[in-house]
Amino acid sequence: MTTLFISHGAPTLAMEPGETGRMLSELGTSLPRPTSILVISAHWDTKAAQVSFAEKPETIHDFGGFPPEMYKMQYPANGAPGLAKQVVDVLEQANIPITTSLDRGLDHGAWVPLMLLYPQADIPVTQLSIQSHLGPAEHYQLGQAISPLQDDGVMILCSGAVTHNLSDFFSMNREALSLDYVLQFANWIADKIEHNDTDALLNYRALAPGGVRAHPHEDHLSPLFVALGAAKDRENVRRYAPETTFGILAMDTYVWD
Repeated sequence: MTTLFISHGAPTLAMEPGETGRMLSELGTSLPRPTSILVISAHWDTKAAQVSFAEKPETIHDFGGFPPEMYKMQYPANGAPGLAKQVVDVLEQANIPITTSLDRGLDHGAWVPLMLLYPQADIPVTQLSIQSHLGPAEHYQLGQAISPLQDDGVMILCSGAVTHNLSDFFSMNREALSLDYVLQFANWIADKIEHNDTDALLNYRALAPGGVRAHPHEDHLSPLFVALGAAKDRENVRRYAPETTFGILAMDTYVWD
């Protein structure tokens, strides 16, 4: 089954899909259909890994200052408690501490891309949290641990951002062209993924141009390392780079088949 890393952008992607939304919609119709989906989102960040057993996960509107229509949007997919139990099992086997939630819903890092990929909300879905206080290597190991789930038709959907500097986001002209470091960093990531250079990727903060500026905090890149660890065939990867939004958000998506 497919492993995905999606740059989910601003929550308004659900209302203003643009090139990214069109790309995700096309992916949803072309990829093999999963039996269930495990989402690793930058917006569920916990001290230790946590997985949701919610049977009817709520649509969490975890943002403020957006149009009223945003808060009416719902993604009424069923939960996947059976998949959550499998997550617990594989992480325990890998000696990775894991806790559970009975009612955690879907944050916008999950439901926004899912609404574009699978608008019918007819595939069971659950979430696994990140731990941004840990580093890339720990998230890579997390991905390795959950990788076998794909043998049962589970899609691993990792949702974050290739570039994510909110200080730049709030201080620059939203209509401006991309800042230089945004494309430099995004292309560096693409080159290392293409050449399967895991060591460089795990050490991106020291090696990548604009690495620290692209991610003052690591939460939005942590899901990428989960995807890298989970991908079954690291050689068979496709990059989609549809656009850069607001001058600082590279909307790259990676698909490992």
